[in-house]
Amino acid sequence: MTDEPSEKAADGISATVGRVAFEIERQLGLPLAPGLYLVATPIGHLADMTLRAIAILARADIVYCEDTRRSRTLLAHYAARTPLRPYHEHNAEEQRPRVLKELADGRVVALISDAGTPLISDPGFKLVREAAAAGHAVTAVPGPSAALAALTVAGLPTDAFFFAGFLPARGGARRSRLAELAAIPATLVFFEAPTRTADTLADLAAGLGNREAALARELTKLHEDVRRARLADLAQAFALAPPKGEVVIVVGPPEAGEVSDAEIAARLAPALETLSIRDASRLVAETLKVPKGRVYDVALGLKQRERS
Repeated sequence: MTDEPSEKAADGISATVGRVAFEIERQLGLPLAPGLYLVATPIGHLADMTLRAIAILARADIVYCEDTRRSRTLLAHYAARTPLRPYHEHNAEEQRPRVLKELADGRVVALISDAGTPLISDPGFKLVREAAAAGHAVTAVPGPSAALAALTVAGLPTDAFFFAGFLPARGGARRSRLAELAAIPATLVFFEAPTRTADTLADLAAGLGNREAALARELTKLHEDVRRARLADLAQAFALAPPKGEVVIVVGPPEAGEVSDAEIAARLAPALETLSIRDASRLVAETLKVPKGRVYDVALGLKQRERS
């Protein structure tokens, strides 16, 4: 046995290399109209760059990015020498007029994020809106997306999903946000920082019920890992050992007959504005067909959080 490819396989590889070389050369030779190009970049694996994305970044007049040091490594990998300038949440207001002026001057401007598809939990939508309003062409150059990559490997329903981005860092605000999301009849997708993952999983389990879920980390990288389990099991697994690397949490839709604490809290909040805890609990318990004692406990928790 040998690891060497057969002559037939080697011929096939050679043909593929030739075809790829032909296509990238063709992309580099196509006319590139002025405008704003939103270019997706790898979330980990450098080879996930599309040929079209490489060609556009190589030929653009300027590339705006979150971190010039990080993006310089990407461009250098493909021998692209296009000038880089920063565009991030701290300087967007200052840089946006400059970008719009460059577009007005007929330049080709590319916008990228540190990883994945621009504007997804990153700044940029105001730039796109103003560029389009000014009559400039805005073109999407699709490619990698951590949210979609996690969704597709989670093993959860994909016919309807809701991308919720990052949840609030503070516990109270996070639980309130989950109360708003609890009844959405779709798979939920969240980004989260490794240091907050344990607390978020605990709040997800308490607020959404023990739904099916998946935690994906380091997607497309050497140590990619996807854990598929119920929320309570994931919360327990990561309670003492926070995950390493970038994290995406995918949570299945509400299950048949399931009523979460978050949904109870969402119904209680307006009722408590005009009714006592006892009366509000009875009303919500009858509406949702759940035990009054459980609703009463949730109501007490809401009142305690209001006072804290």
